[in-house]
Amino acid sequence: MAHRVDPVVGPWRVDLHSHTYVSPDSLTDPRDLIERAREVGLAKLAVTDHNTIEGALEAHSLAPDLIIVGQEIDTEVGGELIAYFVTEQIPRDLPPEEAIRLLRAQGAVISVSHPLDRLRGSAMGEQHTLALIDKVDALEVFNARVLLAADNERAAQMAAQHGKLGTAGSDGHTLPEIGAAYVELPPFKHNPEAFRASLAKGTAHGRLTGFMPHVRSTLAKRKK
Repeated sequence: MAHRVDPVVGPWRVDLHSHTYVSPDSLTDPRDLIERAREVGLAKLAVTDHNTIEGALEAHSLAPDLIIVGQEIDTEVGGELIAYFVTEQIPRDLPPEEAIRLLRAQGAVISVSHPLDRLRGSAMGEQHTLALIDKVDALEVFNARVLLAADNERAAQMAAQHGKLGTAGSDGHTLPEIGAAYVELPPFKHNPEAFRASLAKGTAHGRLTGFMPHVRSTLAKRKK
């Protein structure tokens, strides 16, 4: 077993983007996900499956101290939103403004997944992101699965220019990816208001995981 890192010493490391077997392109068991998160020293891990909170709720029931219930949401325009402290699942393929309205009603913290990734069809892209930027809390400024580093850099620049918070995550669909990207931030109580305040003092860190995780996701989808 890998050496466990103590997440309590110093600022917290929080991976804000991960997937379990309920996503169509992941086979990861929530129990293994939790074990991996603890091994790499994450203080919190957001489980953000595609268009469902079932995997996040399962993981949270096993490790409520660790897991933030989230959801990555397909919208009508093709791009994805990502949200944290979700209490009610958001339907897929709604207009982005309607999905945001439903998230706001439940107090969730809202970001935009890999917004400027030029190689991913599920990215909002510049036009749609700018149209929504006043309605969201944050942009994902470092996604470890982005293949072109400049696309993360552009997202970080856009967030800074518009005074938005920055989220970061591994987008891990497999265990080795977990913790590849994270936000380092002060400890916070497990609620959206405290998380939002802490995120304002956070910094994004990470490494790009390259092409192979995308291959593994494709294989997982075919296996299902």
